[in-house]
Amino acid sequence: MSSHTGDTGDTGPVEVEPMPGYLDLITRASTVMFNAWRDCSTCGLELSKRTLLDNAYITLTEIALFFFCAFLWTQVRRGLTESLFKPLAQWWRLMPKDAAKMPESAWKLVFYTMSWSYSTYLLFFTSYSFFQDPPSVFYNWKSGMSVPADIAIAYLIQGSFYGHSIYATVYMDAWRKDSAVMVVHHIITLALISFSYAFSFLTDNIHLQLQFYYTCSRHVADTTTSGFWCCSSTTSTDIQLEFTKLNVYLKSRGGGYHLINDVLSNMGSVSFSITWFWFRLYWFPLKVLYATCVSSLQSVPSIPFYFFFNTLLLTLLLMNIYWFLFIVVFVVKVLKVKEVNDVREYEDEDGNKAAAGLLKNPQAENNDDGAGHHISAQGRKHVQNGITKDKHL
Repeated sequence: MSSHTGDTGDTGPVEVEPMPGYLDLITRASTVMFNAWRDCSTCGLELSKRTLLDNAYITLTEIALFFFCAFLWTQVRRGLTESLFKPLAQWWRLMPKDAAKMPESAWKLVFYTMSWSYSTYLLFFTSYSFFQDPPSVFYNWKSGMSVPADIAIAYLIQGSFYGHSIYATVYMDAWRKDSAVMVVHHIITLALISFSYAFSFLTDNIHLQLQFYYTCSRHVADTTTSGFWCCSSTTSTDIQLEFTKLNVYLKSRGGGYHLINDVLSNMGSVSFSITWFWFRLYWFPLKVLYATCVSSLQSVPSIPFYFFFNTLLLTLLLMNIYWFLFIVVFVVKVLKVKEVNDVREYEDEDGNKAAAGLLKNPQAENNDDGAGHHISAQGRKHVQNGITKDKHL
């Protein structure tokens, strides 16, 4: 990010620092946070209560609207699952285990595409300039600032979705190795969104950036300090992940192997791995965390809940590192020419036993497979997970 001057209102133009490196982030952020803690002689529960009462503004109507929209997302997902996604899975004749997981990925792909598109519009097609100048979100912040309507809509969409996601992860989604961590992630993200909106603190900038770079996933406010804390994590990585998973399911449809979906799933996995690192382990810490840890105190020395917000954001960074380890394992499997599958999934013991049975009984390839699909002995064949399938483009 090149240096330029920005209008800071009462304080006059200030030259913007270039984006720091990882070493700068670690040294400056740790120094600033340590000094802030050392100098905060009144920090504690009493100060937190007073700060919350003096600076947080949210109405019962807004709270009711949040719960209504969270319930609405759940009902929309159920409606789409029953009326569209499940019929599509039957029409495509997906294998049973894929048909069970396909509606989840289809729903998330629909939502993430919509949410990311709106965030991209706010970041690049409006007057907001905080993507290029992250610290600008803290210029001229004042307690009780109003939240512009377009930013408030983004808060409502993301906040209610994460409220829905806490329920959905436990009761609707397939349970995975990282599902417990995912629930914690959703709770932290919802806390960031809720408090940032209540403080109007995040009225316009950071929430949008986080939505674009991060999210958890995820990431909007007035034209000052509002959105940086807010971490609703919808990024293009979420879209790529669900798109890739759908193609993994589709490549085995109808009892056959479909090359085009296999190619798309491999392309999606490579793209997802690169953008995950770029958005969540490069831009997120160096743009967002640096601004919240360092720039925020420079612009607003008494900024409310400084430690609370930064602790949650740093926790999200640790979660991103945790999930990146899954991606490393995934990439290693791809390099070893193994199947492109979600490494967070638990092993399917029944599927492995069925595959082993087919290997012991070669004649079984002329019978129905575990999905109830007839596998013809004619034409080109493709062996996947020990099962011989018809090969299609």
